[in-house]
Amino acid sequence: MADTTEMESPSKELMNFASYLHNPTKSGLRAREGVLNGRRVQFFKGKSAVNALVKAETGDGAKISSREEAVEWVQDLLDFQLIVRCDKVGEGSQQLRINPMQSFDEEAYFAWLYEGSQLMTYLGGIGVVAVVLAGVMFPLWPSSLRKGTWYLSMLALGLLGLLFAIAIVRLIVYVISLGVAPRGLWIFPNLFEDVGFVESFIPLYGWDAPSGAPAENAPSTAAAATASSASGTDSGAEQKKTN
Repeated sequence: MADTTEMESPSKELMNFASYLHNPTKSGLRAREGVLNGRRVQFFKGKSAVNALVKAETGDGAKISSREEAVEWVQDLLDFQLIVRCDKVGEGSQQLRINPMQSFDEEAYFAWLYEGSQLMTYLGGIGVVAVVLAGVMFPLWPSSLRKGTWYLSMLALGLLGLLFAIAIVRLIVYVISLGVAPRGLWIFPNLFEDVGFVESFIPLYGWDAPSGAPAENAPSTAAAATASSASGTDSGAEQKKTN
């Protein structure tokens, strides 16, 4: 455990535990959002942090041997001001205020002052600056590179225009089909569904769900034909085995 009386900065092990707790995917510590001194922060209950540390797997071999040791590590987080003890202002409120008693209590609330690794933030900032500079310096690009960019932009616009055209055509076909059939016919019924790119264009067409039936339970004509064909193949194979 970190010795706060002899150290001027947090130990590597303590920072590993802080990073572990700060990452809810690894630790399972679900923090809530609150407002502390006009600033949005993530806060959690002390008991939840101890529970997360007891099962800690930081990836560097660091282990917590007991619940008492976990409490001491959280106290170290307080001592190095990686977290701060706070109280809710009113029941159910998101407003927080700092508690003058900066000691650990499993029933108390603690807000993060530690912001985690800033690597992705720095890389994102560098990427934005690079894109802006590249755009500003576009006139200085080699002619071949500018021509390639122009072709790519035209290709992107063409694909976008094709998507809009398909959407308009499928809507027109659907409206017309409502006048001649009891159910509407959709071209590419999965076009705007939450599926992969290829699955968006499969099947080619499908009918509306019957009245009172969920849309996902109404198989498309193409899917039904595929299932029927597969069923016929299986039946033929069974007959051959019987003979």
